[in-house]
Order: sequence, then C-alpha cells, then structure tokens
Amino acid sequence: MPRYVYIVNDAPITLWGLTSRERLTRMVQRVGNLTMLEDLSSLPADSSVLILRADFLYDNRIITRLAKEEETLLHIPVKQTLTPVAAVVPAQSATQTAALLSESSAGQAPPNIRTVELKDWASGFQEQLRKFDPPYILPITSERQADLEEHLYSGSYKGVTDLITKWAWPIPAKWAARFCVKAGIVPNAVTSCSLILTIIAGVCFLKGWYGIGLVAGWLMTFLDTVDGKLARVTVTSSKFGHVLDHGLDIIHPPLWYMAWGLGLTAFTPPTAWLTLHTIFGMILIGYIAGRLCEGLFQLGFGQFGLFCWRPFDSFNRLITARRNPNLILLTGSLCFGRPDVGLLAVTVWTVLSTLILLIRLGFAFSVRLLSGSPLRPWLADIGATVSHDSLAARTFTRPPLTTTIQSTD
Repeated sequence: MPRYVYIVNDAPITLWGLTSRERLTRMVQRVGNLTMLEDLSSLPADSSVLILRADFLYDNRIITRLAKEEETLLHIPVKQTLTPVAAVVPAQSATQTAALLSESSAGQAPPNIRTVELKDWASGFQEQLRKFDPPYILPITSERQADLEEHLYSGSYKGVTDLITKWAWPIPAKWAARFCVKAGIVPNAVTSCSLILTIIAGVCFLKGWYGIGLVAGWLMTFLDTVDGKLARVTVTSSKFGHVLDHGLDIIHPPLWYMAWGLGLTAFTPPTAWLTLHTIFGMILIGYIAGRLCEGLFQLGFGQFGLFCWRPFDSFNRLITARRNPNLILLTGSLCFGRPDVGLLAVTVWTVLSTLILLIRLGFAFSVRLLSGSPLRPWLADIGATVSHDSLAARTFTRPPLTTTIQSTD
C-alpha cells in the first residue's frame, strides 16, 4: 500500500538554518518509499499516511520506524501529559488524525489505532555512530533554540572515536559548521577541501617539508570532522559524499607514512635489517590487517563493530594506530627534530595495535563458541548491566539533554 507523509503545525524557529518542515522533508527523503503530501484531499483512498507535527524535533530513527508501522499513534510526555506527536493511519482516518495532532480538535483517536509511547521504542545503541543515545522527540520552542541546536550537534558525533576527534575538535568544529551553514557551504565542498589538503600534505611529506605537511594534515583531519557533523545537522548527506569521505579516510593514512619516509634526508635504523622498505611493509601489512580484524568481527558477530564490544575496546579506540594518534607521534618527533623517530614510532604502534586487535578478535571467537550466545555491544547494556555512572559510560555517552528539555517544557 502506498505510504504518504503529511506535516501539520509549524515551529517558531530554525535549527541549523533549517525550518522544521525542511528538516522533516529531508529526513523523509532519506528514508525512501515515502511521498510528501501537501493536501490531504489528494490522498488516494487505498493508501496510508504518516502524519508528523512540525513543532517537534524528531530523531531520524523514529521516522524510519514509523515508515514501517501500520495504524499507530505515537505519544510522548510533555509537561507530564501524554501528547500525540505522530501517527500512521489509513486514508479514511487521515483528516480526523490530522486534526487531533494539530490540536485543532479535542476529539479521540480513530478506532483500531494502536497507541504507543516513545519509551516502547527506546533502543539506544547506534552502530553507525558507535554510541548509546536513546531516540528522542523534543518540542521546538524559541527559548530552547540553543539547547536544541546543541543537542543536534552533539548527537552528530561518534561516541567511540580517537582522542583528538573526541576532545580537541568538538568546539572548533561546531564553530566551523555554524559558519558553513551561514555561508551556504555544503558538506561535499568541505570534503573536497579535505581531499585537496590530503594531497598537499602527502606531497609536502614526500619533499621533506614536514612542518607545512603537518599543518595541512591536521587541517584535513579537522575538516574531516566538520563535513560529517555539517551533513548530519543539516540532513544533507549524500551517497557520493559518503563514499568520498570514507574512501579517503581508508586510503590515505599509509600513503602519508610512506611519503614521510621517502622525504627523510637521513635514516639510521636501530638494526641493519630495518630498512625503509621493511618499515613500509610493516606499516602497510599492519594497517590492512587491523582493518581486516574490524571487518571480520562485524561479519562474524553481527551489526556492531569491534570497538563497541567491551569497554576495553572503546578505550583502545582512543589511541589505536589510526591517523590522528599517529599524527601526534609524527608531530612530536618533528618538535624534537627527529622525523625518522616519528616514522619508527608509527611503525611500532601500528604493529602493536594490530596485535591487540588480533588478540581481541580471537578472544571474541572463543567467547562466542564457549557461551553459545550472540555477542552484545556494551553500549547496548547501559542502564541494565552497565551503570550510567561507570567511567566507560561517562566517557562514551553524552549528557541526557533530552530528558532536561522534555522535563522543563
């Protein structure tokens, strides 16, 4: 049966440059198999319609879930009162339901409509962003604009990532994302700048211009954070941008390290066998093996990644031999005038990090075989077997701003 979407009410403010209707329209387009409807009178008789209130901010997971539901009315608590905010109904019930949701009618819900609350759908683990974050629907009010924009921005961040992305970039990246919104700069333009800076950094490393190369490299990693956040808060991600961004992230790090080695004017290894070619081989094999460990884990144990399995793995992700932690090693070595030592440090850390991943992968296989039960990400157990007050939960989850907004409106 065809599924349409109809929006009632309006919000008094924009969030990250978008009206609520614009945001909802983009979210609906991302779900697919849904058609926006401007007038209920044009709704085909044999169809159903998803009706959404534009005076509320929706988690994209809620829109995706509603697109699969049938004859459902969703409520959330507002000022300690259950308030209807969305519904999926057949065409014959659309007008009555739209009036109910727009608060132009105090009538009852149509018969045979299942009523649910948001807490019934409160699965908080997000594999794509590697974090625990319960789904939300929040009332949009003028006095809460700053809180809602902050909620959208913090929600765009990965929970489990490296220490630079997690603690150094959030505030400046938010400033940059806000500038891009005001200037009309789209995420793909930011990603294109990242690509240019990646090439510049590699060429500079190759020529031994390490200082300039590191400036370009660090700026590239910063923009790599900005483009993703900008895409999420403005709901403007695209398949091309996704492929370009993630493809760039996967390919360039080992090429940078090799260019760094080729740019050295002097290299005195601690042992004769440790030549540049040997180092390049160790870095490349270690890097590929580490990526394979992650892929094999996800392939073998379900829809979550190795770094989300246990708290140890999430803490390991902060410092494991990915681009940003390795750039710290290279930057530190240049500060001491020994870029050759930086390359050795990257090599050692890549090998050690990959060995840890291999051990964790083997341990996961043994746990799965011995227990006979599927593995679970620890983030999915927050509030159950994992305390909200634990160090891991406080490190990898964000403050419950959702609860604060709902309880005070």
